[in-house]
Amino acid sequence: MDSSPAHRAPQPLPLADLSLGAAALAGLLLITTRIATVSSPTTILAVALYAGFALTVVAGLGLSGCRFGPADRVTLVRAVLVLFLASLAGTPVLLQTLAWPYALLCLLALIMDGADGYVARRTGTASPFGASFDMELDAFFILVLCVALMVLGKAGPWVLVIGLMRYGFVMAGMLWTWLNEPLPESFRRKTICVWQLITLMVALLPPVPDWFAHATLIMALVLLAASFALDIRYLYRHSTTRS
Repeated sequence: MDSSPAHRAPQPLPLADLSLGAAALAGLLLITTRIATVSSPTTILAVALYAGFALTVVAGLGLSGCRFGPADRVTLVRAVLVLFLASLAGTPVLLQTLAWPYALLCLLALIMDGADGYVARRTGTASPFGASFDMELDAFFILVLCVALMVLGKAGPWVLVIGLMRYGFVMAGMLWTWLNEPLPESFRRKTICVWQLITLMVALLPPVPDWFAHATLIMALVLLAASFALDIRYLYRHSTTRS
């Protein structure tokens, strides 16, 4: 029997899971209205972000031919939380009013990172889609934290470079296709990713002074730039070797 992607039976779409995710996001927004005023732009942003996220999940599953498994459901829970945090980051007054709850929810999202990998290993349901799903969510979460720090005035617009570097790399891959080649597993890359999240998380905490936040964020930016430089050098050397 031919098991190639072209002849693989289409997997059912996770409509029930995505619907529950939408309900959970709506519930978070409703709870927030009990604490502070949630403006219409915040709600619209949350809806737009979730709609884009759901379409991305459906497209990713269709292209990969993978099934939406238990580990992906764990990632979905974290994604709902990250999208909720992203919608709040677009409203400076709301973000400042909820500075401590916001920081604690960011910490929860950080703690949840890695839980999906654990579930995938325990259930034997690891997949290329799941790995990409988790990685892209991490990249988006880093960008959300950068935006929140800028909105709160803890860092200038330069902090967005940390969150946008991954997307700049992806866009560069559209011009130089050798950047799209797979990279080997790297402890250095994983460590620096976790370091970015922890540094951004600590800088977001209300008691952390601006000078300390700036110092650690600059260090995080330097480490991230160095990591990308090493990966680009690796990909370039292997592209010239093959040619």
